[in-house]
Amino acid sequence: MTSYHERLTAAVGQRGALCVGIDPHPGLLKAWGLGVDAAGVEAFARRVVEAVGTDVAVFKPQSAFFEIHGSAGIAVLERTLADIAGAGALSILDVKRGDIGSTMDAYAEAYLADGSPLAADAITVSPYLGFGSLQPAFDRAHRYGRGVYVLARTSNPEGGQVQLASAATGNPVAQEIIDAAARLNSETGQNAIGLVVGGTHEDLGCDVTAFNGSILVPGIGFQGGRIDDLPALFGAALSNVLPAVSRDVLRAGPDAAALADRVQALL
Repeated sequence: MTSYHERLTAAVGQRGALCVGIDPHPGLLKAWGLGVDAAGVEAFARRVVEAVGTDVAVFKPQSAFFEIHGSAGIAVLERTLADIAGAGALSILDVKRGDIGSTMDAYAEAYLADGSPLAADAITVSPYLGFGSLQPAFDRAHRYGRGVYVLARTSNPEGGQVQLASAATGNPVAQEIIDAAARLNSETGQNAIGLVVGGTHEDLGCDVTAFNGSILVPGIGFQGGRIDDLPALFGAALSNVLPAVSRDVLRAGPDAAALADRVQALL
């Protein structure tokens, strides 16, 4: 079994470090001339993968924009994940799940277990019920060679209220999350646990320079983050950074050539 980190390293080495978000929100669907329904979401999501699926290392479907269309939208998400795999790219399903006990266990089984129709290469999770509450997701990731990205320092300005608050140790909460993830990666040797750290900040307020896993960096483009700013922001951790761009790519559609050109400009 190859680990998620091994597959990600290989994909980035071949295709470059870029994660394209698949966010079929109503405004983009309308701009593409599509209906705000499951059929429109399917045309949108699968066209993105068809246009740039062999160029991009990673795609990040945002689950919420599929979920709002009920069972039909979830079926579209399943097909989109299959398309991503078929294109030889990796998928990070942006679900931001976080719960305790049997509920977290069920989430982990749904998104990370072999044989699940919604299984992705990796998912995003929220640690704010306690880092240890995510253990079922960590266990599945290690068992099945998948990845988990833990929210640490998110791109939204409100996040600092919690993430930069002082923990009992005196460190910012975000730093506690970063250090706990690094320890787990060291213990397992799989480096399956990554971080979500936004690229919209002038100063992260935490230290990721010694982190030993992937760092997913949303907020690039529409939210104001710039790829050119990432070396200064992440320093020695830059080689672990996976910039995530959504609307700045998606608004180039629906023309496939325009989507491809926009991706190439970012690589």
